Amino acid sequence: MGRVGPVSAGESSGSVVRRILLGSQLRRLRESRGITREAAGYSIRASESKISRMELGRVSFKARDVEDLLTLYGVADIAERDALLGLAREANVAGWWHSFGNALPGWFQTYVGLEGAASLIRIYEVQFVHGLLQTEAYAHAVVSRGMRGAPEADIERRVALRLERQKVLVSERAPDFHAVLDEAALRRPYGEREVMRAQLRHLIDMSEHPNITLQVMPFSYGGHAGESGSFTLLRFPESDLSDIVYLEQLTSALYLDKTEEVAQYEKAMECLRKDSPGPEESRDLLRGLLQLT
Repeated sequence: MGRVGPVSAGESSGSVVRRILLGSQLRRLRESRGITREAAGYSIRASESKISRMELGRVSFKARDVEDLLTLYGVADIAERDALLGLAREANVAGWWHSFGNALPGWFQTYVGLEGAASLIRIYEVQFVHGLLQTEAYAHAVVSRGMRGAPEADIERRVALRLERQKVLVSERAPDFHAVLDEAALRRPYGEREVMRAQLRHLIDMSEHPNITLQVMPFSYGGHAGESGSFTLLRFPESDLSDIVYLEQLTSALYLDKTEEVAQYEKAMECLRKDSPGPEESRDLLRGLLQLT
């Protein structure tokens, strides 16, 4: 289990990226040899669905399975085999978030790793302030609302996890973070009046960080490009890994990486950026909301 902290977070987040990279390389090798997933699964005593999960980077890798697949795909070069097997070992490093146990839904674990490894994070949020920008009190109000009836200890662990995630924005390898918050997210109250006031002040403060761009999409603009709801765009320093769109649902999440699908969200994000007031005007909007709260 990884140590909780900025250094460990960087290492374990990178393991998620390595898992996805290894999976994509195994998929390319399989397809280049014209081998079906069913045949690949048979060679490692597994199902076709297991091969699919491996190629999507959603499961850990056994060295023996990777060795057998490389043999099946005709990879005989020792240097190439060693490089891919080394990638498999690095991909199996446990993430720091494992220490939070049941506080983290299984389907969310991949996202936490990708978020920590991204070089650029762009988000549009309409329901509430994005998790990376929440104060502890606001996060507690949001989590309590979403986990009605849960033991207080479970709620506290979920909040602690959220606060740990936020370290990525102030780490040595902090990503560029561009957030567009719908005015609805800022006007919908979570917690008492002072909780909301503190949250608005926190947003103003965070928006001053050099790696953070914060814009507010006001009600006065009317309809806009974010009509489909909240979404996250992730970009990574590794050239082999394509941009990913993350769409969170009630009990699961979607990860989109097809070029044409990502392009649609890229276009929507660019429209939101152009149509929203700039960072300084958005800070003025936040100050105005603070006076009204």
